[in-house]
Amino acid sequence: MSTRTLVAMVTGEAWPPARRVRDDGTWRIGTDAEVGWITAGTTPGLTITAAIPPVFDAYATVMLPASEDKQKKHEQAMLTLLREHSADQPWWLGYLDTGADDIVFPDAPMVNLYSGWRYVLVEAGPAQAAAWRRSGPWSFWKGVLPNLMFPADRSWLLSTLWDDVWSCLGGSAGLVRGFLGHPDLQTRQVVLGQDATPPGQVAL
Repeated sequence: MSTRTLVAMVTGEAWPPARRVRDDGTWRIGTDAEVGWITAGTTPGLTITAAIPPVFDAYATVMLPASEDKQKKHEQAMLTLLREHSADQPWWLGYLDTGADDIVFPDAPMVNLYSGWRYVLVEAGPAQAAAWRRSGPWSFWKGVLPNLMFPADRSWLLSTLWDDVWSCLGGSAGLVRGFLGHPDLQTRQVVLGQDATPPGQVAL
């Protein structure tokens, strides 16, 4: 028995990793092991740590667009900034199973996060984040971006919780400055311990 198989038996990690085929490629499906650092570092509440572990230099919230005509600019701006702070590495993309939204690989094993919500987690990149998900008037989630994204080195995390109309961001000070200064993003910097709910919004 290989060392890798023994580790998988002890940790409960699937081995070999589940994979799915799409766009002439084979994509690795993530397990609870990939999001364990998020589970361990987040707690329910009104602070940024309801979505983002307290392991980053800076934090912010980013309002989701109120109109469809602003959606594409919003998504392109976020992906551009995140790509600039990711170097050349894979991203983990998480699609929340709301029962109505496209989760890209509906037959894939899922991970549990936050309040027991289930996500399809797949190792891919910014190109797939921009293109894989279908969206429409039938969707609970507006737009095509995943609900959860982080690079392999965990240098940032972007997460949009189920009931929120804003995304939560943790990363470097430079990344947060980029979000704050972008004209197509409505961003508010927050600190640990502060109520992260954007002004005029209600956290459910």
